[in-house]
Amino acid sequence: MNLVDRLDLSKFAVHFACFTRAGRFLPFLEARSIPVTPYTIKRFYEPHALKEQWRLANDIRRHRIDIVHSYNFYGNFFAVPAARFARAPVVVASIRSMSAMYTPLQRRAHRYVCRLADCILTNADAIRQSLIAEGYEAEKITVIPNGIDVASFRGTAEGGQRFRREFAFPADAPIVAVVARLGAVKGIEYFLEAAGGLVQRFPHARFAIVGGGTFVNNGRSTPRDYRRELEAMAQRLGLGERVVFTGARNDVADVLSQVVVSVLPSLSEGVPNTVLESMAAGVPVVATRVGGIPEAVEDGESGLLVPARDPAALARAIGRLLEDHDLARRLGQAGRRRVAQHFNLEHSVRQTEALYGRLLERGYATARWPSRRRRERVSREVTP
Repeated sequence: MNLVDRLDLSKFAVHFACFTRAGRFLPFLEARSIPVTPYTIKRFYEPHALKEQWRLANDIRRHRIDIVHSYNFYGNFFAVPAARFARAPVVVASIRSMSAMYTPLQRRAHRYVCRLADCILTNADAIRQSLIAEGYEAEKITVIPNGIDVASFRGTAEGGQRFRREFAFPADAPIVAVVARLGAVKGIEYFLEAAGGLVQRFPHARFAIVGGGTFVNNGRSTPRDYRRELEAMAQRLGLGERVVFTGARNDVADVLSQVVVSVLPSLSEGVPNTVLESMAAGVPVVATRVGGIPEAVEDGESGLLVPARDPAALARAIGRLLEDHDLARRLGQAGRRRVAQHFNLEHSVRQTEALYGRLLERGYATARWPSRRRRERVSREVTP
């Protein structure tokens, strides 16, 4: 959405594709008169999925889309073959997470599908290295870091107080938060264990898990109710009212204005926006040393890094920041500077536009619609 919002519309006309035409970003697209087309599927191995892929291919041809850019496993698996069948001049597949979150069969299928793309776009060098190790073509892989608009993460005092009142947090209670979707890969159970070890030392602290999601499916016939598991675990640990599950929020900047430590205990990551957003808000970060996180957080300089699956180390790092306010302030300020310097949104968008331009120059040589080669406006199809 940040990319779409900042693209140079004198050069790019955007079409958006999705699996479900719903969600909090839909008004954003509608306000900008960006066409949004749903391709509804339940399972990839059903005939209906092939029918929807055929419809996408026809739409690419009908609208003469120059660049098809898809995102992550499901988007890539659906859109890349359709785009190649439609003979779109340029096909870009984004991979923004480490492969550890996928099954071996999914990894093999993803690798095969991405061979059809002209470019694999990642947001972390750690992802690039892991893809090369899996057999992806190194020359096809480009790294463009995530971009964050630092100015947009200045919360308001009114919004922050509203968040406190909503969950009955005392005015002087330090809030330690995980801002992430509820997924098993986020390692939230380790955060709860760490919180359980901190409540005696910091009786006034409160813990918040900010993010949507309920069910996860790890190859089982019946998906796990992950949120219910976490809530039961919190009760067993004696956290009681000291921990809250807020669900998805549209006021993350206001929430972060009240947070004293932002925690991401993930088991696998690329470069997560939630870490960058916390840093942009000036909140000191404690995160696991996995994937591309060390590319964003310099341990001891702009945040603290701990091993994954280690609640004791997580508790020590959180406790250190709760005790040492000067350290927390220094890390928060350094994190904000690092995001502004190295994860600038405008720079990220301009890099992506330049990539599109280079790929188009090469792709027009085999384009299906050669009469468009010298047109200044090009289109981009996006799938989630």
